[in-house]
Amino acid sequence: MSIGKPQPTALNARTLSRVLEVSFDDGKEFSLPFELLRVYSPSAEVRGHGQGQETLQTGKRDIGVLGIEPVGNYAIKPIFSDQHSSGIFSWDYLYWLGENQAQLWQDYLERLQAAGHAGETGRDVPMQAKGAGNCGTKH
Repeated sequence: MSIGKPQPTALNARTLSRVLEVSFDDGKEFSLPFELLRVYSPSAEVRGHGQGQETLQTGKRDIGVLGIEPVGNYAIKPIFSDQHSSGIFSWDYLYWLGENQAQLWQDYLERLQAAGHAGETGRDVPMQAKGAGNCGTKH
């Protein structure tokens, strides 16, 4: 474990609302939508192998998480419903995603719009109140 860096104290995947809740020992708690995790996966498939090689992820609005595997004491590996499972999310990276979530969403929305994919993310749909029973379900 990293000395002096926030460590997780709780991790809970909410399948209906499609968020990963992570609590840290510094008192911070984050609700990270599965979609955000998928489009910012630290995998080579998403990030590429260097600056400018990133691949814009589209069609991930309804992405789910089928399972989460621990990776040592330092990370998790989510298995997404589109079978993507190569991203290893360190505790530091999850914390960073939580801290920067608003800006990351904005950047993602702008990249989608620039590529002609506006309206493809759950972020541009008004979210229901936390705990709403039908959040994340299709009718």
